[in-house]
Amino acid sequence: MTVRTPRLAFLFASALLASAVSGCASINENLSAALADTMPRWAGGLPPDAPPRPGTAKYDEFMREREQQRMMSAAERQREQQAKAEQSGLDPVH
Repeated sequence: MTVRTPRLAFLFASALLASAVSGCASINENLSAALADTMPRWAGGLPPDAPPRPGTAKYDEFMREREQQRMMSAAERQREQQAKAEQSGLDPVH
């Protein structure tokens, strides 16, 4: 049984394509999470107000601050949000 050159080239190209696709599937979740954190917003990265990832020191601080805000009364929370808005110096965009 002889193998023709075009058929061999097709088999080689198929094997190359299959290995390339399987290489994309082997990217682990840690690498993809790190890439998503470092991508700029215009390229599809996380927005600036996204909460930190669980398991980091910033996440623990974020949860403590969130718990403190939950314990505040509604009037205190509103005053705090107004103070933050005044500090930013930016007008809301509608």
